[in-house]
Amino acid sequence: MPGASVRAAAGALSFLTIVPVGRIGAPDGRDVARGTLLFPFVGAGVGALAGGIALALYPWLPAFTAAGVAVAAAVLFTGAMHVDGLADTADAAGGRNRERALEIMRDSRLGTFGVSALALDLLVKVGAVSALLVRGGALPALIAAGALSRAASPPLAALLPYPRPGEGPGSVLSGMSRLFAAATVILALAIAFLGVKGDAVWLVAAAAVVAICLAVVFSRWLGGATGDCLGAVTELSETVVLVVAAGLS
Repeated sequence: MPGASVRAAAGALSFLTIVPVGRIGAPDGRDVARGTLLFPFVGAGVGALAGGIALALYPWLPAFTAAGVAVAAAVLFTGAMHVDGLADTADAAGGRNRERALEIMRDSRLGTFGVSALALDLLVKVGAVSALLVRGGALPALIAAGALSRAASPPLAALLPYPRPGEGPGSVLSGMSRLFAAATVILALAIAFLGVKGDAVWLVAAAAVVAICLAVVFSRWLGGATGDCLGAVTELSETVVLVVAAGLS
């Protein structure tokens, strides 16, 4: 139905970005779950935004500075959602056991592990985008990285249980259809191959390795994946894909 499709699109936008969708009505968890299919398109849009800003600034600013501004804009546009998930997940690594780790994830305060992971992730990402600006291919790489990284978390949400009793903000995607998750991945692959052609094979492999490795870690460590875990998968997948793209450029 057209109305359901519009609400699904609104759900994807409101979940992954700070774009206001108030006129459509407040999307609920079901709208977000249906909108998962659009996650790669939203991610590609975020990548295009960052790439456009970087290319616009690069003639006037050093590559590293332009890349830093572009990455900062993407973080702001996404409401710092994925970097927050990475920081909380890294902090939880200091927990003595599963219960303590889950408790730490819910704590809004940042610890040493979280700050270190956040700083290193953004530093590496800015460096990769900087290299792509100098060598060429920043825009298609950012678009591909945005699409692939946003398609990395739905399969984990479909395959891994939500490790907390009841529901919470991170349970929105929990238990989603595996068919839906597979379709999301296929769309992300199409975007990546259209953007970077043959090199997309290596970018896809990089995102897959990150997602698979983290899925194993989360399953053994927490018995599933929280919303913070899914955010960490998205953030690390994007960074690793950009690093690989910089190496291939």
